Amino acid sequence: MKPSEKEIIVGGQAVLEGVMMRTPNAYAVTVRRQDGTLVSQSEPLPKLSDKYAWAKIPIVRGGAVLIHSMMLGVKALNFSANVMMEEEEERGRAASVATTMLSTLAHTLMIPVNALNFTVTTEGESSGEPRPATETKGSAQAKVAAVGSLIFALTFNLLLFVVLPLLLTNALFNFFGWTNAQTVTAPIADGAWYQTAWATLQAYMKPVRPSIEFNLVDGVIRMFFFLVMIYSFSKMKDIRRVFEYHGSEHKTVHAWEAGDALTPANAQRYRRQHPRCGTSFLMLVVLVSIILFSVVKFDSLLMNMLIRIALMPVIAGISYEIIRAAGKKEAGAIFSFITRPGIWLQNLTTQEPDEQQLEVAIHALNESLKLEPQQA
Repeated sequence: MKPSEKEIIVGGQAVLEGVMMRTPNAYAVTVRRQDGTLVSQSEPLPKLSDKYAWAKIPIVRGGAVLIHSMMLGVKALNFSANVMMEEEEERGRAASVATTMLSTLAHTLMIPVNALNFTVTTEGESSGEPRPATETKGSAQAKVAAVGSLIFALTFNLLLFVVLPLLLTNALFNFFGWTNAQTVTAPIADGAWYQTAWATLQAYMKPVRPSIEFNLVDGVIRMFFFLVMIYSFSKMKDIRRVFEYHGSEHKTVHAWEAGDALTPANAQRYRRQHPRCGTSFLMLVVLVSIILFSVVKFDSLLMNMLIRIALMPVIAGISYEIIRAAGKKEAGAIFSFITRPGIWLQNLTTQEPDEQQLEVAIHALNESLKLEPQQA
């Protein structure tokens, strides 16, 4: 490995039957078709810090990178899904296309899990050259689809991991009397059922001012939802394949960081868990949010809900900085300890890949490295 290459931090994301790899100045996604051939798409990426001065500010840059990475992740996922569906449609297998679409939906919801170390870009061919003018319409449609998928994923995750846990925690504290007020009792059913239901809902939704204990319960509920979602998706055959490619991506990154020649045999020797994985990122989000939400709080349930949504970029930025530091070789034991829960969780979100899957990850990384200025 050349001295200039040692500073190249790489990251990646698994897609359907493929891997997307991101280097500081480029990205590439490689997908294996059913006939064994590899289809790749790559393009140079401008650095946010070079384009926007505010992108160099710690914490702020984390939120920007998160959004950009999710957009690039959705684009890479759409590319892999299109390759698969084109193959299935050529074979006239409509049922398989439906399965692919279902897997695409599930993986779109998990985009935030791997949303690190990426930057948004425009479509491009594997050579890094712009698309021909005849493909402008298709490129625009792909961008619209990517934005729509991103909005859907963000909305779903906000509802599942922010709004619903807050409402449930508020109801639990009222139900068990874990506040200064008395335990809430169900209203006497002396009216219509909907009147009783509405009165009960109002009683349990009486605002509770968040405390450390409140946010701990809220965090446990969020983590429970997250684990259930991951476990449910892991039972899907296509998503399990994605988790195997997730493992191949991590092993390839480990091999690169160790300076080994990028071959399937070399990459296979490394762990499939990595501290900079988005899984570790989400675990940190829970821990950071427990602390931050205990400081910024209101007596209004609606205000608490809105401030939690508004503070997500700040929480993402703080968590990003911790993960960024943890990924450096000089990171100490404290960073290793912080990311340990995410490493454990990766036993579920990654699976052992085979040599063909490692070949795909290595191909994607090599295609991205070709576009790095240091490789000229």
